[in-house]
Amino acid sequence: MISRFVTKMRIASITNRNTINKSKHNFVSVILVTSMGVTGVIWGMGEMKWLQSMELGIYDRMLRLRHREPMDPRLLLVTIAEEDIKREKWPLSDQTVNQLLKKLASYQPRVVGLNIYRPQQKDLGNNLTPSGQVIATCLLSNIGRSEVPPPGNIPTDNIGFDDVVSDNQVDQVIRRALLFAEPTEKDEKCQTEFSFGTLLAITYLDRQGIRYTFGQNQELQIGKAVFHRLDKNGGGYQHVDTNGYQILLNYRHPQDLAQQVTLTQVMTGKVKPSWVKDRLVIIGAIANSVHPGYYTPYSSLSEQSPRLSRMMIHAQVASQIISAALDGRAVINYWSDWLEWLWIWSYAVIGAILTRKWHHPIPVTIALTVVILLTLAIVTILSWQAIWIPFFRPVLCLIMSSIAMISYTSYRVQKQNQIILAQVQKQQQAIEEMSLLWEQKTQLPTHVDQFDFVDAVTSGDTDLLLAGRYQIMRNLGSGGFGRTYLVEDTQNQNKDQHHTCVIKQLMPARRDDKFLQVARRLFNTEAEILAIVGQHPQIPQLLGYFEDRQEFYLVQEYIVGHTLSQELPPVTGAKSQSFVIAMLLEILEILSFIHQHHVIHRDIKPSNIMRRHQDNRLCLIDFGAVKLIQPQINPGTESATVSIGTRGYSPPEQLAGHPRLSSDIYALGMIGIQAVTGNFPQELPLDPQTGNVVWRHLGIVSDQLASILDKMVCYNFGDRYLSARAVIEDLNCSFSP
Repeated sequence: MISRFVTKMRIASITNRNTINKSKHNFVSVILVTSMGVTGVIWGMGEMKWLQSMELGIYDRMLRLRHREPMDPRLLLVTIAEEDIKREKWPLSDQTVNQLLKKLASYQPRVVGLNIYRPQQKDLGNNLTPSGQVIATCLLSNIGRSEVPPPGNIPTDNIGFDDVVSDNQVDQVIRRALLFAEPTEKDEKCQTEFSFGTLLAITYLDRQGIRYTFGQNQELQIGKAVFHRLDKNGGGYQHVDTNGYQILLNYRHPQDLAQQVTLTQVMTGKVKPSWVKDRLVIIGAIANSVHPGYYTPYSSLSEQSPRLSRMMIHAQVASQIISAALDGRAVINYWSDWLEWLWIWSYAVIGAILTRKWHHPIPVTIALTVVILLTLAIVTILSWQAIWIPFFRPVLCLIMSSIAMISYTSYRVQKQNQIILAQVQKQQQAIEEMSLLWEQKTQLPTHVDQFDFVDAVTSGDTDLLLAGRYQIMRNLGSGGFGRTYLVEDTQNQNKDQHHTCVIKQLMPARRDDKFLQVARRLFNTEAEILAIVGQHPQIPQLLGYFEDRQEFYLVQEYIVGHTLSQELPPVTGAKSQSFVIAMLLEILEILSFIHQHHVIHRDIKPSNIMRRHQDNRLCLIDFGAVKLIQPQINPGTESATVSIGTRGYSPPEQLAGHPRLSSDIYALGMIGIQAVTGNFPQELPLDPQTGNVVWRHLGIVSDQLASILDKMVCYNFGDRYLSARAVIEDLNCSFSP
């Protein structure tokens, strides 16, 4: 007989278990799909340049937030302002320019840069010594603009082009420095490859014995400083035009760039020789009437002029190159593409994980806010180290990933609710039919042939496996509805997850075809419901279910712990108010979850609440509807009836066969009263007028908690709390610190 049974067990269908496993969405796969999908959307938006302006705006703000550096002591700026133009007239005469250069040369500057176009002047600086001290400028041809040639008597090696590059397609702000460029065929006279600012710096450093080279990857190197060529997708840029040799311009604060004197001060001898000696002197117009200037990252500062002159831009470039070569001042850098996208994708992962972990909007909002603030701190600190990393894209990825996960979770909850509602309807129909069958059955059988697996194993049948995979370890208990076994899953490859589990053997009280048909429907619907609610971390996960020999089996997660019965009277003394509040809040959170899915536990009692040893959390076990196929017939302290539930803990409507969501709240309230009074619920007196439990004189608790417990256990379900969430809110409101 046993061998036939074993054979039958080995071929028992476990299709239901496979269905459950398929319906369980793997946490990692959901996170990966969501994060990769959101990152792909962000990438597409980046390719369309929709996010570039935001990243550049944040970059500008990071530059402005940096600590202000001291002035560059190697530069002197000779500015031509509106007052100077009124005195000398514009354009400056050849005589005035040469007189200015001669005056400066007497103070022995190392290099003089003249950022004024002098294409007609043939004798520029002829009388200066040493020769080659003056760097002049020209202008390359551009769309709709002809070239501006350099002075005729200045050698090409002393000519730098005056062109700059701005982000015209975004906001016309200058964030990049153009160091080198190839003249076009239209540039007949402006044939230099060096920008004006670059040539000034290179000439200045060359006279100090520091020369430029092009090292690995043909990148400019001067001294120990390497000026990395800007990539078209560098930092927050997306497909930017990087023709020529461009770098990110590492601005000094415009007010702290270098010492400044006016043209008038130089011409009238009001400049100290020490201000000029061995310095790089740059001469240029800052008057708006000459040129309106350019927008910079500092243009939004109230104390700063909205635009910066071309001369000041070249001075910034020269200062950056010189200070990097001599002082090791940082050159603004950025991460490679793959590292940036890893950084951005990680935020999609974080957003998905946080939203998946905390479903309530308040903790999710707090967590996201903390992450954004931490990101801002990281980006700011790195910007101080001259490293530009994206901020807007990862934050947007974080938010979009959270929204996507919320939408996905809401969709899944809706689908699960639809499934559960359908199963609940089937369950209710089965319960009604089961109740009719119990009414037809006036006497329960005194004995039913039930196969005992433990006896089979101890008798020598060690090869016995339930469903061909579960090896029995020991019998955990038995009751009127069947037995519970601790088993080892021999087919589980992951030894760390559900390797040891529990099988509950449920034996129908009757074996006639009609009863078994209804019992099977009730069992299947209950199992499908458990498969969904078991996703809560404090409800045992349903790992599978199957039927064999007209008996039903649930395979569930094994929770190592002890029941709440061992913590309550009479095993212990009456519990404190703080214990009761903590216990109520923890179980109410679980009830809130299952009630949102329209599921009623039906058998809340201390023996169905486990204290998990791993994390000391309370877990809810043994949902009650399936027990109707074999109710307990031996009355005890927690005596059961043919209806689902346990006397003392079950409210009147549930004992009458009409449970509601508030029925679970009633049962939990009775556990709370048992904890504070030390009395079993069935021992408490009832008010003959209202039917409500009279218990306050037996326990010592605050009026607030007593009122909450009274409302939880009202005889009339209409007078009770309508939801577990309402009880939680009252408890938090009354006892929050």
